[in-house]
Amino acid sequence: MSKKVFITGGSRGIGRGIALRLAKAGYDVAFTYHLEQNEAETLKTEILNLGQNCFYYQASLQDASIPEQITKKAIEDLGGIDVLVCNAGKTKFTSIRTIDLETIDFVYGLNYRSYVMSTKIAANYMIENQIPGRIIHISSTRGIRAYRDDAIYGSLKAALNRLIQSLAIELAEYNITINSIAPGATSTRGNYSLEELQSGHISSLIPLKRKGKPDDVAGLVEFLISDDASYITGETIKVDGGLILYGPNERPNGGQF
Repeated sequence: MSKKVFITGGSRGIGRGIALRLAKAGYDVAFTYHLEQNEAETLKTEILNLGQNCFYYQASLQDASIPEQITKKAIEDLGGIDVLVCNAGKTKFTSIRTIDLETIDFVYGLNYRSYVMSTKIAANYMIENQIPGRIIHISSTRGIRAYRDDAIYGSLKAALNRLIQSLAIELAEYNITINSIAPGATSTRGNYSLEELQSGHISSLIPLKRKGKPDDVAGLVEFLISDDASYITGETIKVDGGLILYGPNERPNGGQF
């Protein structure tokens, strides 16, 4: 019987890469999308062609009641859940001089609260059904290294990294692990050719001299949910090609990302 994964923000970019990687590994997949139904339909077709079941849902996860509702629906449609991947998010750069309540509420609701509430539903199901589940939160290196005009988004990603530490302690007695992955500069469009990944100013600032691709993150997700990673919990792992290892004077030409 196939294992089952629910991915928030699964129709494009990193989420899409994770969905395809886990479908190839034999998982049935449910995922949310925000606006582009055609992207969701295309992904579903690809997953079905891999021989796995697939469900998708339009969801505005920044709305307070939606994450719990949609996670319950995904578990119902899948017939259970073994893995939750909270990936939905949107970067919004803001200055403290112009920040407004609407932006704060949106960034908080989507990038933090939705992760907490989806995790609540999935964890309760896993506990009640004695499932040794795996939970992954997709964070960001912006939660580790500070950048200008990034106070709200970056601090909420930092909060996710701290959140999973407490949850790891709480969920360990149920044999459920939870970890955070912090991508750096990642290309979420295009064909992910080496030439494309190596192009642009940002690539020149990365020690490995290329931007990441969704499958770089998806490969780590696949490992963290495997039996080989059953003793890893409460960790935040960077996938950034060494981007934030540099100090400001070590970057080529003193550049900043």
